[in-house]
Amino acid sequence: MSVTSTPSLREQQHPLIRQLADSIESTWQRHLDLSPYHLPAELGYVEGRLEGEKLIIENRCYQTPQFRKLHLELARVGTMLDILHCVMFPRPEYALPMFGTDLVGGRGQISAAIADLSPVEANRTLPNTYQNALEAIPKPNFSQPRDLPAWGDIFSEFCLFIRPSSPEEEAMFLSRVEAFLEIHCKNAIAASPVSPEQQAQILAGQRYYCTKQQQNDKTRRVLEKAFGSDWAEHYMTTVLFD
Repeated sequence: MSVTSTPSLREQQHPLIRQLADSIESTWQRHLDLSPYHLPAELGYVEGRLEGEKLIIENRCYQTPQFRKLHLELARVGTMLDILHCVMFPRPEYALPMFGTDLVGGRGQISAAIADLSPVEANRTLPNTYQNALEAIPKPNFSQPRDLPAWGDIFSEFCLFIRPSSPEEEAMFLSRVEAFLEIHCKNAIAASPVSPEQQAQILAGQRYYCTKQQQNDKTRRVLEKAFGSDWAEHYMTTVLFD
């Protein structure tokens, strides 16, 4: 399946968001057998108002034999706030971690950049193939690392959470996320289905991940202000972390 993008929203966003969105989609297209994942029509493209500014949310979703849902969300509030959010939800038949990345920026500056391959195993560790591949890639040093949120026990030791302080650090972050994605896609393609018992454990791990992510108060507050609490709850539990 060919991935095509309507240029309007991402071309207005911070260059790093545009670059990362393009890179995610091209990596998916290069490695995975994509088919459409059908969101309710009213949730694919959403407009609202937040503190007098126009809020736009654009969702792109796909599925593959290994992933039940690949979700890329771009959002913009006026000229104040740019957001990229991406999660790859594996099918429970495969013992794969959760890839996730978020960028938050405003007024030309990225304030938060996070990426991880998060384990869903009961022992909270990544499979050995991932561990070995991630340890083999050079670990960059960033000048402004950030603290993980209180609910962040879902993240792995390889989680990257920073405030990039220069174009060079933005490029380093992009390169690191691309390496995560390459490792993830290659491992997914090589993965074999697991036993029903393991599937139950994997599903429990994915549920735990989603439950923790739904505790992100900043995301919830923005959605509640723009669309109300019922819509925010519906969006967080059916689109972002179902």
